[in-house]
Amino acid sequence: MHAKRKLAAVIGAGVAPLIAVCLPANTASAHGWVTNPGSRQDQCAKGTVSCGSIQWEPQSVEGPKGLKSCSGGNGRFSELDDDSKGWKVHNVGRSQTFTWQLTARHRTSTWQYFVGNQKVAEINDNGAQPPATVSHNVNFGGISGKQKVLAVWNIADTANAFYACIDVNIS
Repeated sequence: MHAKRKLAAVIGAGVAPLIAVCLPANTASAHGWVTNPGSRQDQCAKGTVSCGSIQWEPQSVEGPKGLKSCSGGNGRFSELDDDSKGWKVHNVGRSQTFTWQLTARHRTSTWQYFVGNQKVAEINDNGAQPPATVSHNVNFGGISGKQKVLAVWNIADTANAFYACIDVNIS
């Protein structure tokens, strides 16, 4: 009987690390994404669009500062860069409020919003720690029609940023 318990303990100890590696990422190590209007990764998380692993970790689109891609240069999330994937397009006016959900509140240098290569808004947080939900009103000026907005959260104390793309129709 004692030998059986010892064998079970050895097997359990060997299997536990395998199970831990196979589980989806824990949100405690997460960061943030745009939830309103629903970004591409938010649509994946809600099942609006069929996606890969991003559906379990929409908050994890992190890459070096200065990129202009929806995936933040992260190959695991490259499907976010696919404009033909059937993303829901949100009808918005000349200005729109974008809301971020933050699951790890990093000190922030700036929040930036781009349409194409044009920066349409930048909010400087001067290294402050943001609340769990952050909203910014972005004025699109003379831009209209179907557009892809790239929202960027630049972290103050690292070389990284978090990226989210939102498909909009500006009227």
